[in-house]
Amino acid sequence: MCWKCDHPDSTVEEWLDAIRETVDKRGWAVQYVEDERTPYAYTVGLHEHGLPELLVTGLAPQPTALLLNNLAAYLMEGGKPIPGELIATPDGPPLEVVQVEHPDAHMNVAVAFYGPDLRALQLVWADERGHQPWCPEFSGGRVRQPVLGLRAERPPLPSRDGRHRRR
Repeated sequence: MCWKCDHPDSTVEEWLDAIRETVDKRGWAVQYVEDERTPYAYTVGLHEHGLPELLVTGLAPQPTALLLNNLAAYLMEGGKPIPGELIATPDGPPLEVVQVEHPDAHMNVAVAFYGPDLRALQLVWADERGHQPWCPEFSGGRVRQPVLGLRAERPPLPSRDGRHRRR
C-alpha cells in the first residue's frame, strides 16, 4: 500500500503525478499514511469539486480505502455531511463527522495540490461495542483513533411540522 515502497527509485514529482492521474480519472484519490503510532488516510481531489476532503484515523488500509471511497462517492453524488452528523454505514455503527482543525498538519498531499486553506472532515468510527473514541471504554485501549478536531453539537432533527428540534 506504500507507493514509495513499491517504487523506491521514484521521485516525489512522480508520486504526485500518479495521484494526479487518479484524481483526474476518478475525481479523488485516497492517500494512506503508515504511521508507527496511528495510521490514517485521507482523500485528495474532492476540493476540486467544492467539497471538503475526508480523513480517517486508526484503521487498516483496506477498510480505510473502502470507507473513504464510499463516502467520497456519496459526496460526489450530492451528499453534504456536516460536523456533528451521524452517517449510517451498511455493516456497522454510524460514523460521526468532525471538522478537522488543521488539515495542513496532516494532509500533506492535499495541501501540496490545493494549499493550506482546504476544508476537511474526519469520519470518526465506533469500536465493535459501539463506543466512540471520546468514550473511556473505547476499544479497551487496544486501538488508537485520534480525533483531529472538536466534536460538534449534533444538528437538530426535523420535526413533523418541518421545524427543527434539538436532540
